[in-house]
Amino acid sequence: MKLYITPGSPYARIARVVILEKGLKGRVEIIVAQTRLADSPYYGINPSGRVPYLIRDDGVGLEESAVICAYLDHLDGNPAFDLPAGDQAWEARRLEGLARSMLDGLAVWGREIVRPLNERSPTVLQHEAHRSGRMADLWEAEIGHPLMRGALNLAQITLACALGLEARNPDLHWRPGHPKLRDWFGHIAARPSFAATAPPSASLTSGAPPNNASQGTRKKPRATERKR
Repeated sequence: MKLYITPGSPYARIARVVILEKGLKGRVEIIVAQTRLADSPYYGINPSGRVPYLIRDDGVGLEESAVICAYLDHLDGNPAFDLPAGDQAWEARRLEGLARSMLDGLAVWGREIVRPLNERSPTVLQHEAHRSGRMADLWEAEIGHPLMRGALNLAQITLACALGLEARNPDLHWRPGHPKLRDWFGHIAARPSFAATAPPSASLTSGAPPNNASQGTRKKPRATERKR
């Protein structure tokens, strides 16, 4: 099988973590795709141009990290990441949804800061910085949930991949004021599957609002603080 990724994509990282956790490294070839590039050969493989994208052994392509992870998890007939039984399934869905919400917002922020400076939206940057602060506050309260402390699951993987985007965004500061979340992330980031898939650091020209907006403080940025 072939999994198309970009090294900085948190969505691709989710699938890569599952591959390593399931012991599938020898069965899946990781290929770096050229995305956001006019006439990229990758568009002939996946017309949407998105990652991750898995080409199965039968040649059929799968898109979306959740679909890819479910397929990979069931290959051996012994899934490790299925939902728990009973009412806990709804809790697992709820937590995974919260983790995905944080990840989606950070992904929007990340895409915005790699645009040329004159194309960036201050409104989007401010909105996503404030959202990240609110979500970090929420997760500081939720991180003690038994499902976030037990066996590895997709809610945990998704949240860890979201928090790991601090390597890509110089203005993402979720650690201050969130000691429980920081401690949780330290443990999960040390797992071999996370260490092996850590995103490359990005030396980006910042365009976000001031740091305190992403730390849970809701102060309005001064105009001079937004220029970079």
